[in-house]
Amino acid sequence: MGSFLLIPILFIGIVILFSSFFTVKQQTAAIVERFGKFNSVRTSGLQIKIPLVDKIVARVGLKIQQLDVIVETKTLDDVFVKLKISVQYVVLKNKVYEAFYQLEYPHDQITSYVFDVVRAEVPKMKLDDVFVKKDDIAIAVKTELQDAMLDYGYDIIKTLVTDIDPDGQVKEAMNRINASEREKIAAQFEGDAARILIVEKAKAEAESKRLQGQGIADQRREIARGLEESVEVLNKVGINSQEASALIVVTQHYDTLQSIGEATNSNLILLPNSPQAGSDMLNNMVASFTASNMIGESMKKTQITKKE
Repeated sequence: MGSFLLIPILFIGIVILFSSFFTVKQQTAAIVERFGKFNSVRTSGLQIKIPLVDKIVARVGLKIQQLDVIVETKTLDDVFVKLKISVQYVVLKNKVYEAFYQLEYPHDQITSYVFDVVRAEVPKMKLDDVFVKKDDIAIAVKTELQDAMLDYGYDIIKTLVTDIDPDGQVKEAMNRINASEREKIAAQFEGDAARILIVEKAKAEAESKRLQGQGIADQRREIARGLEESVEVLNKVGINSQEASALIVVTQHYDTLQSIGEATNSNLILLPNSPQAGSDMLNNMVASFTASNMIGESMKKTQITKKE
């Protein structure tokens, strides 16, 4: 009968013995209470407690945690905007008691401070300044949280403004403004390019005309030199200047007729082709030169008379 009672007692004793030991993971703290009253904070490793007397009421993580808070507020230029604030915090090892017993809902407490700071800072800024000075907002949130949460055992590692989301209509307006500005710049570049193209084209045409004129002048100079040489050659064989000029004019006249006849796509052109035509052209040219010289001499005499 005694041996039957011994087995349950040994079993209960083994259970109680094993329940006296417990482990705490790395970067974790275990809070032990004795009869409902705080007893101790146990850190990582193998720990001992009194069975049926001590009780592990909580395990507090000591790793860095992150809380994302979305705050909607209004800017100085009356634009509603949503900001996403990411708060990175950690429970201090030497203040696990305060972190567990003094704050029932630490996330709510942190969220309240974030709302308070953001809604105090952002209404002082215009929408563009919110994007530019988001780091200033993050620093203000961290400073306020650091002072408030340190007494409760929480250390604020960093705060970040991870998203700024204006009202949908405002974003559309901003996109239209940006698109219009880019179109304006593109139009300016296109106008500059077109103006440069026109200027360069005009320069090229002017240079072409100059070279063309120079070419024509050179051509006429060579023609005149050739005519002069032809007249000298004809004079040497006993042909006077008037006869030589008539001969050259007739020769050029028939050369012109030959050139026109060789062109297959030429339109209908009626020209005199008798030998007398060359002589008539020469006589007309001589008469024109004589008349022109007489008019020039007459104008000179008139000018001299007026001066006297």
